[in-house]
Amino acid sequence: MDAFYASIEQRDNPALQGKPVAVGRRAGRGVVAAASYEARVFGVRSALPSHMALERCPELVFVPPRFEVYRAVSAQIHTIFRHYTEVIQPLALDEAYLDVTEQWRAYGSATAVAESIRRDIKQQTGLTASAGVSYNRFLAKLASGQRKPDGLFVISPRQGAAFVADLPVEKFHGVGPATTRRMHALGIHTGADLKTWTVPELRQHFGSSAQFYHDIARGEDHRPVEANRPRKSLGTETTFTHDVVEWDRLAAILKDIVRKLAAGCVQKRIAGRTVTLKLRYAGFHTVTRARSAAFPTVEEGVLLSMALELLRSFFPLDKPVRLLGLTISSLVPYDDGTLPVQMGLFEQTV
Repeated sequence: MDAFYASIEQRDNPALQGKPVAVGRRAGRGVVAAASYEARVFGVRSALPSHMALERCPELVFVPPRFEVYRAVSAQIHTIFRHYTEVIQPLALDEAYLDVTEQWRAYGSATAVAESIRRDIKQQTGLTASAGVSYNRFLAKLASGQRKPDGLFVISPRQGAAFVADLPVEKFHGVGPATTRRMHALGIHTGADLKTWTVPELRQHFGSSAQFYHDIARGEDHRPVEANRPRKSLGTETTFTHDVVEWDRLAAILKDIVRKLAAGCVQKRIAGRTVTLKLRYAGFHTVTRARSAAFPTVEEGVLLSMALELLRSFFPLDKPVRLLGLTISSLVPYDDGTLPVQMGLFEQTV
């Protein structure tokens, strides 16, 4: 979807149409959750601190997020997807992979399927979507960003390897900023550069990701579209208006985070064994520590005990704290509330 959250706000409030819009909190330490294309012209992007966004675009209009609306529209879009295929792998509320290998002939081509989906989304939601069409996930993802907004781009099997060869590695989906810096230090700047490296050579620098990098440099990606893939984790976090150093204050904030996380687990009918605490210091240095219980749990008291133990391990603090986050993983289905929880029994530190 194109600027999904911001586009919904502009759709629902005509006064915002044509204006630079940011979804997020304007005051304090707010960050931009989404930016309209009018705002992006000024360099406003998601995850940008609000004060920096306003410096770049003083006319920027901030709108508080309405996630219940975004989720409802996302469900509407997925209903459209299912008209065309059941093989759908969601990436986020506004993005998904669709495998139409078995369906495209009924429409003439995979490109025709994508065009039909984009047309249905526009007619039923009033929003625009961009699509990438290709023969694997990696290239389809790259293609989806080539003609935004409201566009479609196709990378055929004949074009795949050449398309990747000319592309800077920082544009590769799956190659983040840290990996980009390591590749640049090794003289790898484009797909063509990456293609000259063997798997053993790449493994020395990139470990288990070596085979993936070797393949994508050749336009290859053998990962299937995974329909209904299981959730791996669930988390929540809070950014503070002012830096915090006091144990009592951080513990109180963490208790509220645990309450929200436990409620989310119950709502989604999942339980987990591993709790990971994320702590971000003033200056944006981020550290994480994890703890695993002997059994999966959704009990708020157990989760809080584990989370507080992790928080204590950071004391005395190196610096004031600006963000706390908590994630639960090693998930299992939670059906009847009879999980074998044993409070206080932690089997390992990760």
